[in-house]
Amino acid sequence: MFKELEEINTRPEPFQYYTAEALWTDEHTSKQMLKYHLDESVDASSRNSEFIHRSVEWIASHFNVNSQTSIADFGCGPGLYATRLAKKGANVTGIDFSERSIRYAKETAAQKGFHINYVQQNYLEFDTNKRFDLIIMIMCDFCALSPAQRQTMVCKFHTLLKPGGSILLDVYSLAFFDQRKETATYEHNQLDGFWSPESYYGFLNTFKYEKEKVLLDKYTIVEKARTRIVYNWLQCFSRDAITAEFETNGLKIEEVYSDVAGTPFESDAQEFAIVAKK
Repeated sequence: MFKELEEINTRPEPFQYYTAEALWTDEHTSKQMLKYHLDESVDASSRNSEFIHRSVEWIASHFNVNSQTSIADFGCGPGLYATRLAKKGANVTGIDFSERSIRYAKETAAQKGFHINYVQQNYLEFDTNKRFDLIIMIMCDFCALSPAQRQTMVCKFHTLLKPGGSILLDVYSLAFFDQRKETATYEHNQLDGFWSPESYYGFLNTFKYEKEKVLLDKYTIVEKARTRIVYNWLQCFSRDAITAEFETNGLKIEEVYSDVAGTPFESDAQEFAIVAKK
C-alpha cells in the first residue's frame, strides 16, 4: 500500500503524460462531461448560457459574421458556439474528441435545420483543404496542450486561415497560476460519481511548476477492477509568452481582452483572450 501511495503522490515532469483521450472518450466520463456542457447555469465544461450569448453576440459583431464567413471551432463540444454562430449565417466546422458530444451537436443541428460540418477527431490531427475566416478555441483548451502540441496547433492555425483571417482563443493568466495552491485530497466517489458508475476512491494532487508556469491536477481513480490516472495540465501565460508562441509561427496578436466576450483587458484577470491575425 505504501508503494501505491508513493506513486499517487509522485510529481511527473511537465506534460510528461497526455490523457485527454481517456477523459473525453470513456463511456461514463464522456456522459458526465456532456451533462456539464449542457448545464446552462455553471461554468464547468462550457461557459454558462448567459456568457455564451454575450460572447457570440460580440464575436458576430467584432468579426462581421455573415453568410460569407467560414468558421472553425476547435474543441466545439456539443456545439454551443457552433449552433449560435450558424444561426448568424456562418458556415461552421466543429472539431471535437468526444463522439457523444459530436452526436449531440449533429442532432441539434438537424433539429434546427443548420448545415454544420461536425468532425469527430483529435483536433491535433485535423486537416482539411478548406480555409477559414475565423478560428476559435474557447474554454482555455490551448492551455491543456504541451509546448510541442501548441506548436502543432499554431502551425495548423496558420495553414488553415485565409489571408487576413483571425484567431480567437482564451488562456489562463499568471494571476490564475498565482492563486492556485498545491494540495492533496482524497474522497470516496470523488466529484459525485463523475469518474465511474461503480464505487471508487479518488485522489487529487495539484502540483505547481513555478519555472514553467504550469499547473497539474492529477486524478488517481481507484476502482475494484482497475486504477486509472488522468492528468489535467494547465499552461498559464503572460501576454509576452503567448505573443512569442504565435509570432514565432507567423501570427501577430493584435488585440487582448479579459475574455472572449470582448471585456476590456485587466491585468489581474484570471483568464484573457487574444485575437491573432495571419
